[in-house]
Amino acid sequence: MTTWFKRNWQISFIGSLILALLIITFTQKTESQDTAATYEIDAVHSAVIFRAKHMGVTYNYGRFNEFSGSIMMDETDVSKSKVELEVKTASVDTANGKRDQHLRSPDFFNAKQFPVITFKSTKVSAKAGQENMLEVTGDFAMHGVQKSITVDVEITGKGKSPQGGELIGFETTFVIKRSEFGMNYGMQGVSDDIRITVSIEAGKK
Repeated sequence: MTTWFKRNWQISFIGSLILALLIITFTQKTESQDTAATYEIDAVHSAVIFRAKHMGVTYNYGRFNEFSGSIMMDETDVSKSKVELEVKTASVDTANGKRDQHLRSPDFFNAKQFPVITFKSTKVSAKAGQENMLEVTGDFAMHGVQKSITVDVEITGKGKSPQGGELIGFETTFVIKRSEFGMNYGMQGVSDDIRITVSIEAGKK
């Protein structure tokens, strides 16, 4: 084997090896990207509902009609997933106009000063031994106060829209104390504990 041929063979082999490594790396990166998808919340097929006890006797229910957000879901590594939700406080609806106006006032949500309730995840993990269950920790901000909360979230289903788009659903129910967010009005008549249910349908972008 001549020196010229040996040198060119070595260069060709090294070049082929580098090319193969680049192809493998690109393929792995592409496959990893394919496992992560961003979904936009469909407010028409979702709900943000709350429950409070009145006079220690019965539960009254309400909802928010305007909200938006997104979910980045990584099927391979759930810890890389993210959730963001924004709720407009002025959209509160308890099926009673007079009560809704009071809830928008400074006594409760103070919608003019604090127009949104937000949640932004800081950690997402799968619940051990529980299929389709996630544990999500994030910053919950309401009425000018932000607190870290952890909630259990169920992946309620996956499917296709009539147009063929990919859909995913989530639901969580958790309890907050409104007094911890500076909402102290009428504690004698309206419970401190407020139960919130968020049921989400989201479509893949």
